[in-house]
Amino acid sequence: MPTILLSAPYMIPFLDRFRPVLEKFGLELLIPEVEERLEEPELLEYAGKYDGVICGDDRYTRRVIEASIPRLKVISKWGTGVDSIDKEACDEFDVMLGNTPNAFTEPVADSVFGYMLTFARQHPRMDREMKKGVWKKIPGKALRECTLGIIGIGNIGSALVRRAQPFGIKVLGNDIREIDPVFVKTYDLEMVNLEELLSRADFVSVNCDLNQTSKHLIETRAFSLMKPDAVLINTARGPIVEEEALVTALAEGLIAGAAMDVYEYEPLPGDSQLRDFSQVLLAPHNANSSPQAWEKVHWNTIKNLLDGLGIDYQINERGEIL
Repeated sequence: MPTILLSAPYMIPFLDRFRPVLEKFGLELLIPEVEERLEEPELLEYAGKYDGVICGDDRYTRRVIEASIPRLKVISKWGTGVDSIDKEACDEFDVMLGNTPNAFTEPVADSVFGYMLTFARQHPRMDREMKKGVWKKIPGKALRECTLGIIGIGNIGSALVRRAQPFGIKVLGNDIREIDPVFVKTYDLEMVNLEELLSRADFVSVNCDLNQTSKHLIETRAFSLMKPDAVLINTARGPIVEEEALVTALAEGLIAGAAMDVYEYEPLPGDSQLRDFSQVLLAPHNANSSPQAWEKVHWNTIKNLLDGLGIDYQINERGEIL
């Protein structure tokens, strides 16, 4: 009987729905305790005990994958990003790696705009003052007075570009690959180098993948280029932003604020200095929150697992596995 290590935090609360489906195909489940992700040492404890994986952002390093073969056949990632999984090792050891591309474009793009509106209109600050009994007119901005800089014009970055148009926001884009000229022209997107984007943008939204070229892309020098009234928004991957440099930039007033959904270490440590700033909005890696999007990813993750194990299945009109 094939055994599956199921550690995806978004699926574990709904095991009563998915366990019968998986067991119908003769799959036995291993359910470890996991809060956000499993690190390499924790995964090594299970190495050799499973044939397939349904995971979140667990650290499937080369060492873990090598220790898990020849039994391991498939790693099915819940969600889109696979930066925590050694793809080269998967290819080398013939382990299928599955994910759900473009899974959370709409909720993440909405989250970025929510942060922009929150900072532009100063809602949290006004709310705090009013609840303290202070009647004070706090200046805000209209979004059409602002410039948005988007680092990474992929699915989410492109969705931000489209959302910006009806607001009348000036949009700057930066990417290491060439962006479709028709898209650039249609949405009046100005592609610039990273330095120019940082120096001109009122809002800097990080939407690129995490890879060797983007780790700590936003660091001390980047913050020195940003405007003192600029806000950084990171809904991509935590290590793209060097948090120590961010804390320094906030403390020294190099930037006006930040909205962080992702962090270098997750869950965010209790002693993180980011918790100390009133001009920082924090969220628990939840910009993807959308019941409809989650439902699609749940079933596609199971499909990828079954494909990797060579198991036939049928689906209904809602995309659910029968």
